[in-house]
Amino acid sequence: MAQRVRSFLREDTEPVVALWQRCGLTRPWNDPRRDIERKLTVQPELFLVVERAGAVVATAMAGYDGHRGWVYYVAVEPALQGAGLGRTLMTEVEARLLALGCPKVNVQIRGGNEPVAAFYARLGYAEDGATGFGKRLIPDD
Repeated sequence: MAQRVRSFLREDTEPVVALWQRCGLTRPWNDPRRDIERKLTVQPELFLVVERAGAVVATAMAGYDGHRGWVYYVAVEPALQGAGLGRTLMTEVEARLLALGCPKVNVQIRGGNEPVAAFYARLGYAEDGATGFGKRLIPDD
């Protein structure tokens, strides 16, 4: 089936949020619509979707800070997981980051999510000995 990777469009908002919910990526303390709006102000070309038959079936939100790239909200429609969409999407993310001169890319995986850790290991990612810490500066509630 024909598919294409493209940059996010505003009209993708509700289908993307619904996909993230189906994939278990949303959390009560993170408003996904606010996350989308914030991303659209910084490197919106690094917010990618995979479209198949007119529907958004995968997403990745990436950024590059001049030191390393980061990838968030990687989601693949549950019924299509294992079909290569995640690999296709991450290949495009990496290509776009590399074109910006990005020497290293990091992804964060929630603890206990072994299937996702195995996916990234197959793509050549490995634990790098760092522990992620976070601090919310602007609450979404």
